Amino acid sequence: MGVRGRELGESRAGRTAALGRLLSTVFLDTRPLRYPAYRRLWISTIVTTVGASLSTVAVPTQLYTITGTSAYVGLAGLFGLMPLLVFGLWGGAVADTVDRRKLLLITNTGLAATAVLLWLVAAADVRSPWVVLGLFSLQQTFFAVNSPARMATIARLIPLHLLAPAQALGATVFTFGSIMGPLMAGSLLAVTGLPVLYLIDAVALSLALWAIVRLPALPPQEGAPTSAGLRSVIDGFRYLTLHKVLLASFVLDIIAMVFGMPRALFPEMAERTFGDPPGGGTALGWLFAAIPIGAFLLGVVSGWLHRFQRHGVGVTLAVLAWGVAVVAFGMTDVLWLAVLFLAIGGAADLISMVYRSAILQAAATDSMRGRMQGVFVVVVAGGPRLADTLHGAGGAALGTQTAVAGGGVLVVVFTVVAALCMPAFWRYRAPVEEAEPGRTEPQHHP
Repeated sequence: MGVRGRELGESRAGRTAALGRLLSTVFLDTRPLRYPAYRRLWISTIVTTVGASLSTVAVPTQLYTITGTSAYVGLAGLFGLMPLLVFGLWGGAVADTVDRRKLLLITNTGLAATAVLLWLVAAADVRSPWVVLGLFSLQQTFFAVNSPARMATIARLIPLHLLAPAQALGATVFTFGSIMGPLMAGSLLAVTGLPVLYLIDAVALSLALWAIVRLPALPPQEGAPTSAGLRSVIDGFRYLTLHKVLLASFVLDIIAMVFGMPRALFPEMAERTFGDPPGGGTALGWLFAAIPIGAFLLGVVSGWLHRFQRHGVGVTLAVLAWGVAVVAFGMTDVLWLAVLFLAIGGAADLISMVYRSAILQAAATDSMRGRMQGVFVVVVAGGPRLADTLHGAGGAALGTQTAVAGGGVLVVVFTVVAALCMPAFWRYRAPVEEAEPGRTEPQHHP
């Protein structure tokens, strides 16, 4: 009986282990969460992402309530973009010259303070749109400096071969917040009013400070610059032009977002193509939710992503899939098909983002990661906003469906051209060797 019992126990243990391996190849790879410092950073990201999504709804709602016109709502995009363009680059340079933990503490405190000020303005019913726009711009300034430091920190907290799973974890959290935040905001607005949205964001940002305080010190490593002036920023761009793999990752993202992000046409398409009433309705909600839903669902079953080492191939194919999905979306007038195609595009975009982020963390030295992440923030923020302008003009001149489908075709064409012009990116492979976080730089695999 004893031998038989041991055999049964070993058999169950073997089946359990096999099931665990199977699940890890299908569902979200959680191995980076075994590292306490990264786990704390990730948990703080969950809290702040949902809170930030509430403010994303609150700011335009407050501006429209105060002014009664969408013109001021459109200004919020400009007031948010300019700090990202300027301070995203400078913030990346700063992140390479100082202790990143201290920088995160300062900027997170600034984010929480501006959320408190926005809450006070809303609670006091201050009717000046310029006050709201100014505080929003200040908040985006803190975010522009915080984001490169936060992203550049990841490679110091986990082994390099876990960068892709870590990026998948972060991307899934971001898309979850993009879905849940607006849904929560819509529910809370009717029950508690606008000021509570800012208050929740302020509390979330304050709680995130605890996780940052618990991070280890992250001082600059050997070879890091000593100042964060204009020369340091220029050195970052020079570094980018000399490293074709990094340059290609940015080029492909610009192609995907500038030519293939059709969100500026969603309101018109919802009404004229999918039958929404004037002012928006169910179709508009589904169009805006479809891309993050696709990204979130893929993120949940992204355990297999880290097994594919040819990250350059992965990014290229994902951008091509995004372009094809946009073409299909532009050609349909059936809502459920439109949502399906956008969701497929969202899943492809998540794959591209995971691999691009992993390439950026692994292929850049630690002394350059902050500046590269600064460029990343600028590209990610600026691409879709430029797309809004191009698609708006294209939709007015050519019609919405032609503009969307044509943009998707351009994504496919330019992606193929870029892949042919930069073959080193296609050949790039992720580092596979075990490395101690923050100690060993990755080897390049062109």
